[in-house]
Amino acid sequence: MGISSNWPLIAVILFSWGIALIEYIFQVPANKMGFIGNGGPFTLLQLKVIQEALSIFVFCVIANILFQGEKVAWNHLAAFGCLIMAVVFVFWKN
Repeated sequence: MGISSNWPLIAVILFSWGIALIEYIFQVPANKMGFIGNGGPFTLLQLKVIQEALSIFVFCVIANILFQGEKVAWNHLAAFGCLIMAVVFVFWKN
């Protein structure tokens, strides 16, 4: 689509950091409230795996919306499957 192809570099950087800022505005309080040490149900490892999986998912959705020329291939779906399995394994009870 070329949405950002005519943007100056500083605009692309600010747009990218704006997306990250919105993500962190939700992420930091969620990590604080979700941690076992603060009365939440999750360990730090569980929170980090959830955070990474959600971050990659949000990035892929935004990239797919803005840059619709990108095609989802089998290896992308396999990678998403691995991320889902990482979340499953981190919550697996011993």
